[in-house]
Amino acid sequence: MSELPFKKVDELLGGELVGERVRTRGWIYRTRHKGKMVFTVIRDSSGIIQATLFKGDMESEDDFNDAKKALVESSVEVEGILVEEPRAPGGYEIQVRRFHVVHFAEIFPITKDQSEEFLMDKRHLWVRSRRLTAIAKIKHSLFKAAREWFDEQGFYEVTPPILTGSAAEGGATLFEVKYFGDKAYLSQSAQLYLEAMIFSLENVYSITPSFRAEKSRTRKHLTEFWHLEAEEAWTGLEGNIKIQEELLSHIAHRVAEWNRKELEFLGRDPKDLLKIETPFPRYRYSEALDNLRKKGVELEWGDDFGAPEERKLTEDEELPIFVTHWPTEAKAFYMRWDPKDTRVVLNDDMLAPEGYGEIFGASERETDVNHLIERLKAEDANIEDYEWYLDLRRYGSVQHSGFGMGVERVVAWLSKAEHIRETIPFPRTPSRIRP
Repeated sequence: MSELPFKKVDELLGGELVGERVRTRGWIYRTRHKGKMVFTVIRDSSGIIQATLFKGDMESEDDFNDAKKALVESSVEVEGILVEEPRAPGGYEIQVRRFHVVHFAEIFPITKDQSEEFLMDKRHLWVRSRRLTAIAKIKHSLFKAAREWFDEQGFYEVTPPILTGSAAEGGATLFEVKYFGDKAYLSQSAQLYLEAMIFSLENVYSITPSFRAEKSRTRKHLTEFWHLEAEEAWTGLEGNIKIQEELLSHIAHRVAEWNRKELEFLGRDPKDLLKIETPFPRYRYSEALDNLRKKGVELEWGDDFGAPEERKLTEDEELPIFVTHWPTEAKAFYMRWDPKDTRVVLNDDMLAPEGYGEIFGASERETDVNHLIERLKAEDANIEDYEWYLDLRRYGSVQHSGFGMGVERVVAWLSKAEHIRETIPFPRTPSRIRP
């Protein structure tokens, strides 16, 4: 091999290097050979390109023989002349002169079996697939865009704990762990700790894993997921809603800008995401309930909405929608009662269109320590576990609000994923802890 610098595949697909000798490296995506010809498709993190070997053009016969032997997922370095080839993926190919096999792979098991269970067992290999690679790039862009937006709006990123001594979302879904002879839990949410941070930094956010011991097997549930959460001092429900919709609109536009190729590969028109403009439609819980009843869904006041109801509510919507002012008994202890109607709380759930369901959950937080104690007692919670949290209301309490965004749920919607397990490299579900 020469000393030419290695080029990423997407650099070769731009066309600027046509006619030049180029060098790239990656893994064999597809390969076949016939007589004096070998047709190989090489993939790297940026894309795929065809590499064609003609025995008479090769500078080393050993290279040609190695190319014939190299199986799918062998790691290789390729050098040759870049030419236009309309029949090749991406419209270009490398007419190979040198072909170095870095490692000869064994027979790749996924080529023979692509059942759901098998792909989960071989997840460590399936993450190499073009589909999961495209979704991973979109997820990366989501994090990048979110941090960009928060930074522009003056938020501080903070690092709350993952091990906690109390519940944020209810004890029934807690993962308990041993902690030096004491009980501890994996975090369900960073919210309570973010609330503590607003008294110094005012506007904060975090991106952390959260854990829910829910035995749900729907397409939108994981037991371990990534949680983007924010908390804002001096902010009520209206201001909080505005932050949520502006953040999501910014993310959607950035993904459309940065990931056009990946979106189109996954079947999502980037123009769909450019249409995500604020403000989003809003419905009070009572209005949403009436709309569902008109569509033949029988629910009582106080009932939660499951996936079928969320799909019904958004089936005629192009934008995400907010459902606000939920019944008090259906929501968490920290949500502030509506002073105009204590049957409901000042909160919202944001539902994505196309049946992807809830992607944000938010509320204005209760600032009255006595109301919080009353709600905790009603839930038979151990007040001592929450004394530190109650202190936040005893020393300079102010109006504040916050939200949590399920990262994988948003990625599923952006990428048109069929199941949420496609949006995380190694999904954790009630029946899956390996690999």
